[in-house]
Amino acid sequence: MLFGNDTQIALTEAAVLVNTLSEGVDELETYAGLDRFLERFPMSGGRAGTAEELEQVRQVRERLRTLWTAGSREEAAKIVNAILREAEAQPYLSKHDEYDWHLHVTRPEAPLAHRIAAEAAMGFLDLIRDDRLDRLKFCGADDCSDVLVDLSKNKSKRYCDTANCGNRMNVAAYRARKRERQG
Repeated sequence: MLFGNDTQIALTEAAVLVNTLSEGVDELETYAGLDRFLERFPMSGGRAGTAEELEQVRQVRERLRTLWTAGSREEAAKIVNAILREAEAQPYLSKHDEYDWHLHVTRPEAPLAHRIAAEAAMGFLDLIRDDRLDRLKFCGADDCSDVLVDLSKNKSKRYCDTANCGNRMNVAAYRARKRERQG
């Protein structure tokens, strides 16, 4: 395994959150969009269900996106440290439901945006520590600006999972090769 399970989940969650704003479409325009996100990535603790909470999560999304454009480990570390500070991270071990002992980085009563931000920051922390920021990529499709985290062993992932970009680009390349052979 390239990264621990918690790190993989946190990084995947961060990429999916960042990609909720894609090509001008904001999946977090309404609270229903946040509900869909949280169905896929549940968070311990309560939710306020307010417009303010939704706006705070959108702000976290924008902050996390800056990690894909950080020019160095130092810059990324500053961003992650700021996120952890603003989220009032207070790590502790927890054992609940079907989960064995694991790390929580904010209290369940912390605002939802703080919990999301702190969990994501912990994933990025591992990338910075291991000097693997090259795992943060933008989709290789010409018509897509979504982000991805390359968790493959050989750093070969090129396309996001958001819009089937890999399939579209592979079909386009196949058709181009076929036309070239026929032409």
